[in-house]
Amino acid sequence: MKAKKLGELYVSFFKIGGLTFGGGLAMLPMLQREVVQKYGWCTEEELLDIYAIGQCTPGIIAVNTATYVGYQQAGFLGSVAGTLGMVSPSLIIICLIASILQNFIHMPIVLHSLAGIRIVVCALMLNTVFTMAKKGIVDKLGAVVFLAAFVLACFTPIPTAVVIVLSGITGIAAKHMERRRSA
Repeated sequence: MKAKKLGELYVSFFKIGGLTFGGGLAMLPMLQREVVQKYGWCTEEELLDIYAIGQCTPGIIAVNTATYVGYQQAGFLGSVAGTLGMVSPSLIIICLIASILQNFIHMPIVLHSLAGIRIVVCALMLNTVFTMAKKGIVDKLGAVVFLAAFVLACFTPIPTAVVIVLSGITGIAAKHMERRRSA
């Protein structure tokens, strides 16, 4: 049973790591489909929390997410399976591309293909932002924090990790004040 779970973790994260371009945010749609919809390893809200934690911790967001989900499902070996599944495709693809791409990088069709991939990644990321916003913004404070975080992340040199921590502190402070008022 545990071997089956480890295999599922590895294969799922291998697919996610191998079929998405553009980093952590671009992987969210596949993470939602595999982790939430297909296997039910967590809810959408839990995935958002896991993803936020993955952004705050050192390392690659997608790998941190795979490690956490793997650990949650099968302990230490699950975290290893999830992590290896996520990084294996990149290692394989990078080795293959490095050996081949230097001969073709100057060709217009290759340059246009890469530009097309960037456009698709942007569209996927926007879709994910809208999907996550529907679930994550549940009140006026959430909307204000979202807008403030968006402006700070996009239009200032403040690191994204700092914006995330500030948003978390704001949410904690707001909940604390709300509890004090109701008590």
